[in-house]
Amino acid sequence: MNARNSIVVVLALLIAAPLVAGTISVDTSFYTAPADKTLPLVAGDHAKNVILLIGDGMGYCQVEATQYTAVGPEGRLHMQTLPVTGMMSTWSADRLITDSAASGTAMATGYKTDNRRIGTLPNGQKPVSILEAAEQRGLATGLVATSTITHATPAAFAAHQPSRYDQPAIAVDMAASGVDVVLGSGYKYWQPAPDGVREDGLDLLQQLQNDGYRLARTGDEMMALDRMPAIGLYGPDALDETPDEPSIADLTRKAIELLSQDDDGFFLMVEGSQIDWEAHSNEEDELVRRALLFDLAVAEAIEFAKQDGNTLVIITADHETGGMTLTKGNRDGSEVVAQFSSTGHTAGSMPVFAYGPGALAFTGLYENSDLAVKMARVLQISDFPRLHQNSDSSQTLSD
Repeated sequence: MNARNSIVVVLALLIAAPLVAGTISVDTSFYTAPADKTLPLVAGDHAKNVILLIGDGMGYCQVEATQYTAVGPEGRLHMQTLPVTGMMSTWSADRLITDSAASGTAMATGYKTDNRRIGTLPNGQKPVSILEAAEQRGLATGLVATSTITHATPAAFAAHQPSRYDQPAIAVDMAASGVDVVLGSGYKYWQPAPDGVREDGLDLLQQLQNDGYRLARTGDEMMALDRMPAIGLYGPDALDETPDEPSIADLTRKAIELLSQDDDGFFLMVEGSQIDWEAHSNEEDELVRRALLFDLAVAEAIEFAKQDGNTLVIITADHETGGMTLTKGNRDGSEVVAQFSSTGHTAGSMPVFAYGPGALAFTGLYENSDLAVKMARVLQISDFPRLHQNSDSSQTLSD
């Protein structure tokens, strides 16, 4: 079959493929919209703190679907009030369509890598992440996620493994990373049976407690944490983001409260993980609900940055999921119909929103690997990106 005929066949399959569409219907009463539509620019090129919030799978259309449903076309989400916007491309080293591991690694380290790899390059070398570089500069560091904390995106900032699927090994790396605040879920990868799935007998949570970490296992315990280092893992698997659980906004607020105790500054990464999962399932209602919860975490970061005056807030996504488009809707934002063309990731460029000192560096179109470099410059971290001196180039990918 020649190239022209191949293209015809592919187009025919795409035309014949079913498109999943549905009217968005979700209770948004829990959501509080911002009072102002646009935040002011903040002078300066450098910041003491950086808060990076990643909405997994959250492309432009996911943002707009959430906006139209919750506040209408004339309203704004908290993330849309940030005065600086840019665009970030997401291709990985071996695929046009990235996965969260490769994109997370690019955003964390400044290096493109193959899909499935966590903090490792195709030849096995291990690049230093922005979180690790921040630690080396004396800053406090934190990770928050609604998935298991060892899932691909948070893992990329604090682990170095050839496969994203080896979450027990990622937990070992994360436990040894020195991250000051870890909040999320997924304790089963940190403990052996009966509470966990570790087959090596290691109880990483006990080890961390022995090293001085405060451990929280319930929402109340997480909210009561008052000192670093601290780790809070709510359940064995990902959070469901129901009202009886600590919300991503709660976890973000607590992480900021703890990290801001360090006078030298901090780096914090927050992931709204399951926006992506709902897009994979073409569940438009749950996608919007999760995105609104994520936006309330954005509001926590913005409020701190406004009061602090020396904090850069960045909101972006690792990739788009679902090929989502909006095909119908009334002027008041009602009867919004979302349509999906895929259950996988797509290659679209991702929005980047920024507020605070150094925000202007995030305008324009750039690679996801540039994001880490820009953050390093704002934090005045030199010699970045770079590789760990003990990088092992013999590491190979295992399925």
